[in-house]
Amino acid sequence: MQESFNFDVLVIGSGAAGLSVALRMAERARVAVLSKGPIKEGNTFYAQGGIAAVLDDRDSTESHIEDTINAGAGLCDPGIVRLTVERAPAAVRWLIDLGMPFTREAEDQTPNGYHLTREGGHSHRRVIHAADATGEALENTLEQQVRNHPNIKLFERHLAVDLITGTKLGLASGRCLGAYVLDRVRGHVDPFTARFVVIATGGASKVYLYTSNPDTATGDGIAMAWRAGCRVGNLEFNQFHPTCLYHPKAKSSLVTEAVRGEGGKLLLPDGSQFMQRFDPRGELAPRDIVARVIDHEMKRLGAECVYLDISHKPSEFIRNYFPNVYARCLEFGFDMTREPIPVVPAAHYTCGGVMTDKHGCTDVEGLYAVGEVAFTGLHGANRMASNSLLECLVFGAAASEHISAQLDSAPQPPTPPPWDESRVTDSDEEVVVSHNWEELRHFMWDYVGIVRTDKRLQRARRRAELLLHEIDEYYGNFRITNDLIELRNLAMVANLIIRSAQERKESRGLHYTLDYPHRDPSHPPANTILTPANFAGRHRPAA
Repeated sequence: MQESFNFDVLVIGSGAAGLSVALRMAERARVAVLSKGPIKEGNTFYAQGGIAAVLDDRDSTESHIEDTINAGAGLCDPGIVRLTVERAPAAVRWLIDLGMPFTREAEDQTPNGYHLTREGGHSHRRVIHAADATGEALENTLEQQVRNHPNIKLFERHLAVDLITGTKLGLASGRCLGAYVLDRVRGHVDPFTARFVVIATGGASKVYLYTSNPDTATGDGIAMAWRAGCRVGNLEFNQFHPTCLYHPKAKSSLVTEAVRGEGGKLLLPDGSQFMQRFDPRGELAPRDIVARVIDHEMKRLGAECVYLDISHKPSEFIRNYFPNVYARCLEFGFDMTREPIPVVPAAHYTCGGVMTDKHGCTDVEGLYAVGEVAFTGLHGANRMASNSLLECLVFGAAASEHISAQLDSAPQPPTPPPWDESRVTDSDEEVVVSHNWEELRHFMWDYVGIVRTDKRLQRARRRAELLLHEIDEYYGNFRITNDLIELRNLAMVANLIIRSAQERKESRGLHYTLDYPHRDPSHPPANTILTPANFAGRHRPAA
């Protein structure tokens, strides 16, 4: 039996972006938060570095702006960068007021005594953090507040299948009205309606074979928004984190950039340093440069990995500032206080996404996108370290303010048709889903990875379109499952990434192609915008 759920605000996603929106809205609205798994199982929880903000008198807003724009390789929106940087200190203070346990420094570096670290691309120490597990501390802080708020209802193990819009229901208004949601425990799809819907589902790095992200990063929000009629931008810019622990069993084990920020050196298998040969900033060059250099050296030498060495620092320092990385390395037999640790690049962050304005508004009325799922213009062609959690907080606040101003005048959504499963059956070929999942991630890694070519992209495009056809046919005939929904979304986003990469005939930021190894000077830098003209997303409301 299908149920119906109605709220003022429906938040799809339970990371820093989604939970901050929920908390800021809950004082005057009934809020539902959907989490596709346990509330903690998202990118926020695994973020290690911190939150970039100007909190020291020796730093400046202009310096943070300049560093961000430089890292973005000519594609940052200066107005959005300024808005974000100027609102960063207030976002940090909001977290401190909520009880966020940021690491303190015995010798005060700020008036409040918080330790600030420095990461790649930053010209000052401005990354406030909670040891090397800032995301975990942030998620725990927000989760506690959300669970204790009477106006917030949390739905764990609930996966949004598709957005409900007036256009899909044949209404005059194309406004977003809610979403069809799979209850993973009951195995049923229920309509959730709301006056406002906020997508905060994170990125799509699970499209790659090797990634620092948890299994939830399957591009759900990007795919749903595209099917609902939203434009997407700059999806060719996929950030590969330079340093993930290299071990067959070390799945998603990120080694925070702060290790390099505190003096860690990258070494070749023979123990020699190499970063200074490629960039004067060495280990503190932006992530795209460091990842590409590592990839180049590994391929040149036929090496399985390179090494990261901070063992020259005192053991106590390493254990105090990197307790989680230290413990994780020990699990796999590496003592970072005594020896270099093996590292490789892995897909880490989706810099493009659903196009929004400074309020988080998308092309569909009543629909917002916040966090990694969104393309705000902050990151440009490359995200600077620790600007991601900041973006979640700043635009979570901006979206909340914009929604609050319209709350009293927004219409109540109509009751949508129930989800129709009258013409589908249970699948007897689940192996198709698992096989397609593996094929997709392999060819994306091989053809659309750190270094690209036209031929590689063409091969990937053909395979992606074939997979989309197979998945669409499968989706239309069998009862949906969590794995099928994620595969459908991931294949859609993979195709959008490939199409975006084919549009860019230059190398810029995170997009590097051997066919066009330099920036194109013939015209000003431009974003890659894809529009879903005449695109018909599938859904199953009753006829």
